[in-house]
Amino acid sequence: MSPTIRNATRAEIDEIIEWAAREGWNPGLDDAAAFHAADMEGFWVAEEGGALAAAISVVRFGPDYAFLGFYMAHPDYRGQGLGYALWQAALAAQGSRTIGLDGVVAQQARYQRSGFAYAHANMRYGGTPQVTPPPGTDLVEVAPVHLPLLIDYDARFSPARREAFLTQWLKSQPTRQSVALLRGTELQGYGTIRTCREGQKIGPLFADTETGADLLFRKLVATGLDMGGDGQIFLDIPEPNGAAKALCDRYNLKPVFETARMYRGDVPDLPLGRIFGITTFELG
Repeated sequence: MSPTIRNATRAEIDEIIEWAAREGWNPGLDDAAAFHAADMEGFWVAEEGGALAAAISVVRFGPDYAFLGFYMAHPDYRGQGLGYALWQAALAAQGSRTIGLDGVVAQQARYQRSGFAYAHANMRYGGTPQVTPPPGTDLVEVAPVHLPLLIDYDARFSPARREAFLTQWLKSQPTRQSVALLRGTELQGYGTIRTCREGQKIGPLFADTETGADLLFRKLVATGLDMGGDGQIFLDIPEPNGAAKALCDRYNLKPVFETARMYRGDVPDLPLGRIFGITTFELG
């Protein structure tokens, strides 16, 4: 019998994220609401005999771009072709959209067979940085009044506008805070820190300059401690950004994991030199 392939329910997204946690992907404690808001039909499941057998997300950020993540099968159903059937169905539903993914390096050849081309490496760095919180009034906690400015700014760093996603992602809550670098009325960068199963992740971290990224990083680390974090920080950077690597080196963060950023379709022309932290490996 063929599996039943369908969109995941909101409750099933929570379950899929728990699968990811068991795989060691270390998701945030409150990621599901923002992931669902980004595309309410972006998560797919293969169901076998009434049980969830496999999952994938292909979150659409508009008519021309989507991002693939959460591709995995439940351990009880691996090796049966259910995951690949789900993969094919979810990709077929995307039409001519360019699709990005961050895949484990060992799976590059498999993704290439489905039409994905390698763009660059992404590196996860982790550690317990010692920072001095920056002084001044240019770094402000993100509030709803800042959202229109942030959504416009974020669009410079993404192949598509992410309004629905950011509206939820940037909500201040006990496990998540965002900070903007505002000089007068000019936004020069922003970042988010969120509590994960292990430590805290900073992402995104976008800034016009290396100095701005450093200020934001220090402020976010201090904010994470104020949120009750243990000081352990993870930051995912595009490997071509040497200034981002220098930031990690400066604060004693070490490489812990690597992914391959790949695209099916046109490769977006992103300003990698100003991307000091990727939002998430699951949604780009």
